Amino acid sequence: MFRTNRGWLRWTAAAAIVAAAAAGAQAGECPAGASKPNARQPVDFKPVGVTDTTLGAIDLGKEMAKIKGRELRFRKMVIQPGGVVPWHSHDDRPALIYVAEGEVIEYASNCAAPIHHKAGEIRAERKGTAHWWKNLSDAPVVLFIGDVRADPNDKHM
Repeated sequence: MFRTNRGWLRWTAAAAIVAAAAAGAQAGECPAGASKPNARQPVDFKPVGVTDTTLGAIDLGKEMAKIKGRELRFRKMVIQPGGVVPWHSHDDRPALIYVAEGEVIEYASNCAAPIHHKAGEIRAERKGTAHWWKNLSDAPVVLFIGDVRADPNDKHM
């Protein structure tokens, strides 16, 4: 009987690890079945409780890549409780966002359900992504963002 329980315990542990890995792979993405074009329309919210600090930038036209008129930028964004990052598009500004602290909700144009992001996750934003974010928690959210923008005067978040 002990061997049977031990085998069952190993199987259960293995199944839990696989389930956790599968859940992690989908974390921060549009839930299954909720992805669809034009799921949300633009909203006219102003930024609330958001600080956006550029930590560094590189003119890509002066680098080996020779991508004239593009800048690689690295930023730190803090969204206070109740804070809002207004609607914006990534059609011309690809980005990677790392959630360093906290939890935040994304409302994307191509997803009918809110997308929940937690600390430790990374979100790729590319052509076809337009969205806004809100911190519904009682703690600040800290994001680190790497993006490529065409216009150094572009103030979109």
